[in-house]
Amino acid sequence: MRASAAHGSRGALVIGDRRVSFDELLDRAREAARGLASLGIGRGSRVAAFMPNCEELVEILFAMAMLGAVAIPVNSRFRLRELLHIARDARPAMFVTLATAAEHSDHVERLAKMASELPSQERPLLVALGDDSERAEAHGMLTGAQLAAAGVQVSDSTLEDARARVRVRDLAAILYTSGTTAAPKGCLHTHEALVRNAIVTGRTRFLLGPEDRFWDPLPMFHVSFLTPLLACVDAGAQMLAMDRFEPESALDLIERERATWVFAAFKAIAGPLIAAESFPRRSLSSVRMTMLVGLEPELRAFQAAFGSAQLLSTYGSTETGGVITYHEPDASDEQRVSTCGTAFRGVELAIGALESEGLAAPDTVGEILVRGYSVLDGYLNDPDATAAALDADGWLHTGDLGRLDADGQLRFEGRLKDMIKVGGENVSPAEVEALLAEHPAIVCAYVVAAPDPRLDEVVAAFAQLAPGTTASADELIAFCAENLARYKVPRHVRFVDGWPMSATKVRKDVLRDTIAAELAGDAAPAGIVSR
Repeated sequence: MRASAAHGSRGALVIGDRRVSFDELLDRAREAARGLASLGIGRGSRVAAFMPNCEELVEILFAMAMLGAVAIPVNSRFRLRELLHIARDARPAMFVTLATAAEHSDHVERLAKMASELPSQERPLLVALGDDSERAEAHGMLTGAQLAAAGVQVSDSTLEDARARVRVRDLAAILYTSGTTAAPKGCLHTHEALVRNAIVTGRTRFLLGPEDRFWDPLPMFHVSFLTPLLACVDAGAQMLAMDRFEPESALDLIERERATWVFAAFKAIAGPLIAAESFPRRSLSSVRMTMLVGLEPELRAFQAAFGSAQLLSTYGSTETGGVITYHEPDASDEQRVSTCGTAFRGVELAIGALESEGLAAPDTVGEILVRGYSVLDGYLNDPDATAAALDADGWLHTGDLGRLDADGQLRFEGRLKDMIKVGGENVSPAEVEALLAEHPAIVCAYVVAAPDPRLDEVVAAFAQLAPGTTASADELIAFCAENLARYKVPRHVRFVDGWPMSATKVRKDVLRDTIAAELAGDAAPAGIVSR
């Protein structure tokens, strides 16, 4: 509401060739909120949104917030099994999806199939926004037009009364983790955790203002889109989103809209973006800040690609309400490529000792611990997982390795569960990945454990080549052998053209299963595109 009052007809969201102003976004969110309220959705009601990237998803999320409903953004790649898990675990009163003639996905059909698998008394109400009403009605769903018609009876004062009853510590969202090793877990987050985090990010680290145009190609159900979206609304900045990421289309959008912010976030996006054939010819001088999470060679390459733009890196997770560190404005160039920045005010960071109780010595690697307003309230319906993650003093045990240097900069050192034990020696995949990223032929590489009859585990690397380059497995193994102790050198190298993805991250569990199946002579699991 503040953004609409201050910025009105200025652009709030661009997605493809579609533009939505702040006024339009507020009006559409209000209309959606009236429709939801007419169907009994109010404070504490759970509503799941299972939609591809679209302006309707942004509108419905703001509508839920107006009513104090609990939003459940669902990964748009989820299939029947995963949707059933969400329905049974969160028990939402409603699922909202998108039905449009221009959308070639099967979200409507997947949702209808999910509902048919549930007992009648457990089936949520199904609503399909978009212009393909026949498709929605054919599957027994309420249409967007029907939702709007039902909402006419809800007055502005009723809507305002509902909004006024929402409290900052009310549950705002259930954000499901990617579930790479088990069924996805629902992280319980309050309005404070999500909104305060976004405001702090935008005002103190992104330094956003109304003149900014913020490119973020990530899935809208993911916290890496939701946090920047809220930061942009707070600042009156324009969000540049995409139906789906494709490097040349992304560069078209960044160049055409003169983006000031490039939020690449992950190397699966950043690598292909700067490796695109047209990248050297693009006019990108408008870009003043970029963001990437990655290893030092990848950060240096991305920093160099965007010239004078200032690079930010970060540390965070779904459990921490998004991110809890970024570089401060006065951070040095060296800190920007070698650390994750410092913690936000109101958030505490500590490093837990690995071999004993208590905290690690200064500048020593240990488990990253987080405490503060943005940490999840717990996992939905999972007291054991909650107790394992949150200790009696309120510290979240992240399962990630890191250290704090003398300046309070967090240095990420990998993940506890990813550590490879080669004949009793610990190998950090991040160290091997960082080296492989220095090879001129590699766009990105991921390292996992492969079973070995003598050493129990050995190092296996999956690598994606840059366009127009060549490299052999023997060449990469020799490159590693020149720079690493023998036990850290990959015994197996596989080249791929595509990666198995969760929402935004490469699924290392699929890579591990792939190499294990191959070595055992079994059929490899689906999910990667190999060459």
